Amino acid sequence: MFDIAFSEMLIIAVIALIVIGPEKLPKVAKTVGHLLGKAQRYVSDVKSEINREMEIDELRKLQAEMQTAARKMEGDVQTTLRDTEADLNKSVKSIEDDIAELEGSKTTGVPTPQTTTQTDVSKSEVSAPEQTVGPGPKAEAK
Repeated sequence: MFDIAFSEMLIIAVIALIVIGPEKLPKVAKTVGHLLGKAQRYVSDVKSEINREMEIDELRKLQAEMQTAARKMEGDVQTTLRDTEADLNKSVKSIEDDIAELEGSKTTGVPTPQTTTQTDVSKSEVSAPEQTVGPGPKAEAK
């Protein structure tokens, strides 16, 4: 933590021995050790709290980005659903109009235009009975 060399610590210990005295020095050293331990724990707690706050801030930013993306996607989905609903409503309206037109033509007696399919045409064109082709005259055996 501090850049103190061994020689500097030795000088501090000799001065403390002279000032405090040999009887009180162990008690003072123990108290200083406890205070330094508390200071180190306090510093590490502050560091971990700062790291947690930074992580929480990053998570909040990520959450905001995700919510923005979700809102945008929700808007896109709603637009697509509205467009699809409008198309379906148009189709339903067209079918209802066709049904009403068919029902109206039945009640007025006007023949409705009918389309003929390929199979209908081929059946109506074949009106002649089918002719069977049999074997030709048999040659007499000699």
